[in-house]
Amino acid sequence: MDGFLEYLHRFASDLFGRTDGPMTFRFFLQPTMAFLAALHDGIKDAKLGRSPYMAGLLSAPHDERNRSFREGVTAVTRVLLLGVVMDVIYQFKVYGAFKYPLETFVLAVLLAFIPYLVLRGPVARVAKWWNARKEDGRNP
Repeated sequence: MDGFLEYLHRFASDLFGRTDGPMTFRFFLQPTMAFLAALHDGIKDAKLGRSPYMAGLLSAPHDERNRSFREGVTAVTRVLLLGVVMDVIYQFKVYGAFKYPLETFVLAVLLAFIPYLVLRGPVARVAKWWNARKEDGRNP
């Protein structure tokens, strides 16, 4: 158990340590790129009349949920890969080797996929509201 706690402590300190070392721009770049992907897909959801993304993931039938999840992962694949590449570069600069692949994966998911999941639904709602307002003849 002590080994596991030591691992968790190192894991947490390494993740937080990445915020002030080389390559810190990725903490802005990856969420921004995830937002752009969410913007694109949220607007498309609004045009197609789909339910908000997270609501669909949580309440849709199994097949629809899987399709929707795969669509989201596909949308942020480039952002995830960019995050992985940037973290590998970071690890080579700081540690001299690629030592912590799990940290790389966790950081890429935290900086890319989670923002996408959180933002796609609100973007769809705003786009739906905007489109309805334009259709009513009111200028936005």
